[in-house]
Amino acid sequence: MTTSPQPPNEPTDPLGRTGHEHASHGHAAGGAEGPSHSHGSPDHGQGHGHGHGHGHSHGHGPAAPVSKHLRKVISAVLIPFAAAVCVGMVVLWPGGAPAHERTGVGFDRQTQQGKVVALSNVDCKSVNASQVPPTGSTPAPDGRGAQAGSCKRATVEVGTGPDKGRVFFEIVQPGAPRQLEKDQEVVVAYAPDAPRDLQYSVIDLNRKFPMALLAAVFAIAVVVVGRMRGLFALIALVVSFGVLTLFILPAILQGSNPLVVAVVGASAIMLIALYMCHGLTARTSVAVLGTLVSLLLIGLLGSLFIGWAFLSGNTDDNTGLIHGLYPNIDMSGLLLAGVIIGSLGVLDDVTVTQTSAVWELHQADPKMGPRALYRAAIRIGRDHIASVVNTLVLAYAGAALPLLLLFSIANSSMGTVANSELVAEEIVRTLVGSIGLVASVPVTTALAALVVSADRPGPAGAPAPAPARGGRGRRRKR
Repeated sequence: MTTSPQPPNEPTDPLGRTGHEHASHGHAAGGAEGPSHSHGSPDHGQGHGHGHGHGHSHGHGPAAPVSKHLRKVISAVLIPFAAAVCVGMVVLWPGGAPAHERTGVGFDRQTQQGKVVALSNVDCKSVNASQVPPTGSTPAPDGRGAQAGSCKRATVEVGTGPDKGRVFFEIVQPGAPRQLEKDQEVVVAYAPDAPRDLQYSVIDLNRKFPMALLAAVFAIAVVVVGRMRGLFALIALVVSFGVLTLFILPAILQGSNPLVVAVVGASAIMLIALYMCHGLTARTSVAVLGTLVSLLLIGLLGSLFIGWAFLSGNTDDNTGLIHGLYPNIDMSGLLLAGVIIGSLGVLDDVTVTQTSAVWELHQADPKMGPRALYRAAIRIGRDHIASVVNTLVLAYAGAALPLLLLFSIANSSMGTVANSELVAEEIVRTLVGSIGLVASVPVTTALAALVVSADRPGPAGAPAPAPARGGRGRRRKR
């Protein structure tokens, strides 16, 4: 019985990985996705001396390194791109959001934490109009104020801030959407310029504990199922939110061009998330290139159609408040920035999936050329396109469901609904993002097919990659 020579240890290449990746063992490494195919030759299993009746190639990274020339080409593209992203972040770094005087409108209010310490029933008709406005109350359609019946009078204690321990009262009408209970944690707004009896009011409930518990369950589920990859995905998620809150949002508030900020920030998120989750491999580098091309296409199409459709980006109370506080912000540019950032997450999924499909097909049949690889992988991509586009449309429709209900109540035609700016923004956002997703499939598939097909055996005397070694074993048997 002859034993196959063990390949020498090779350093991991940041783009191509090593050509063997423990290929001399008959079991999958921890975290591997499993073998892509089974050789099934008896002499192959005995040659390892382990008792396994199959050989394999690992699924957690490229089975063979990319040729040295292609590594140089990929590096020549990605390294300047990464350097440009770093320079852009340094130049545009805001150093925090600009200070401003609070208006007391909408989200721009001083808030503190509070707690309902007592609750009693009162007659709604006996509530004096000079008291604190009822929580959650809205004027009736006929203009009447407080409702008839039994209201609740909540005693609320301020739990944070300079007035900690101060008590105020809140009237809750029976039909209010937000009802209060005793010992319930609440969020209170503070208006220092108002009369003392009206300075504090309940504006929301404290949901920190259930939200934190849900986040913990999510994190545990990701780590249990994804293991180390799940852990790295969570770290990448935290970093992505860090880039969003520490760079993108403050930079836009400082007056930087929203489109430029979004492109730089989205590129940073893409590089960090993809390489952290999938490793410094040629496979990941191809996914990065495919994502970059698709983001550029989304930016161009978004800029064209947002301007062509005269979308201002100022369509609701929140955007109106932003424009009032920071009139120098380009609201249409902010809309375009949202389109780019919103498309990034789904783009990552599509490009990584397509690249992995090409690599796995190449491992299953190393003789496949770039054209055959492209044709096989694009069939997988078509299924992915159908599901992703449907997901995007339904996601936006679900988010805009209350608005669509209002149009339905008004018996508005589909043309009227689509022509309104609020709906037109979502249509442009959905269609532009979907076009970028559709384009990412053939672009990424073609790049991956060209790169993986360009692999060449090493120089004379060098150990051959794992798939080629398995193929020679089968030919010897025949």
